[in-house]
Amino acid sequence: MSTLYKAAELVKTKTNDRKSKDKRINKQRVLMLSSRGATFRYRHLLTDLENMMPHSKKDAKLDTKNNLYVLNELADLNNCNNAVFFEVRKKQDLYVWMAKTPNGPSVKFHLQNLHTMDELKMTGNCLKGSRHILSFDKTFDSAPHWSLLKELLGQVFNVPKGSRKSKPFIDHVLSFSIVDNRVWFRNYQIVEKDAQNTPGFTSLDKDDISLIEIGPRFCLTPIRIFEGSFGGPTVFENPEFVHPNFVRASLRQGKSEKYNKRQQAINERQNRVRLAEESTETETSNKRVFE
Repeated sequence: MSTLYKAAELVKTKTNDRKSKDKRINKQRVLMLSSRGATFRYRHLLTDLENMMPHSKKDAKLDTKNNLYVLNELADLNNCNNAVFFEVRKKQDLYVWMAKTPNGPSVKFHLQNLHTMDELKMTGNCLKGSRHILSFDKTFDSAPHWSLLKELLGQVFNVPKGSRKSKPFIDHVLSFSIVDNRVWFRNYQIVEKDAQNTPGFTSLDKDDISLIEIGPRFCLTPIRIFEGSFGGPTVFENPEFVHPNFVRASLRQGKSEKYNKRQQAINERQNRVRLAEESTETETSNKRVFE
């Protein structure tokens, strides 16, 4: 009898261990936060990305912009193995850090051409917490640094199956395309044609699928890829990147040169008018007589 009892207890223990064991292979969690001085558009973008990625966790703003290695400790405290940090400079330039904590690699982007979901007012829609398909351009396989970015973006934006707050539905696509050495981000809804949304629906249209943009949309310019998390040796540096401060300085210089040319033309005209008046004066002219 005792042998049967021990066998039953062993079977029960194995069953409980099998039930309690986590079968998930992909256990990605993303920590998302920003620095001080973020504008309302950057805050809206952070909220849009958080709603799009149910496996993410939003934290409070970070006070420092220099000691970014603190983010590794924050990610560890929040049980996250990925981090996305919005670094705002001069309340107008947004730099996006994406890192694989705590060992790296990490990449620093310059975000441009931002349009949030509140600005676009697109007709596309998707279920909150649903999973998505990641679509990468074939250009990502053309160079080693693009392949590294593809793997990093895939681990950050990919929603693991069975993660918290996620729903077992796939109804939208995240598109990453490379144009002009920049990564262009788009979010599309997957729409299947049926009798309700397609007038004149026939059996031939049953397998047709269309894409409707949801938003947000933005452009990422890679600046530098580091071997470590938020620092370390440089793996890749973009030689074509121009800092926004230099762009604004060149624009101001162009305006100042235009102003100087206009003032020079005004002075030259005044000199010509004065010389013309002096050349037409005689001893009996009104100006000489009534001086």
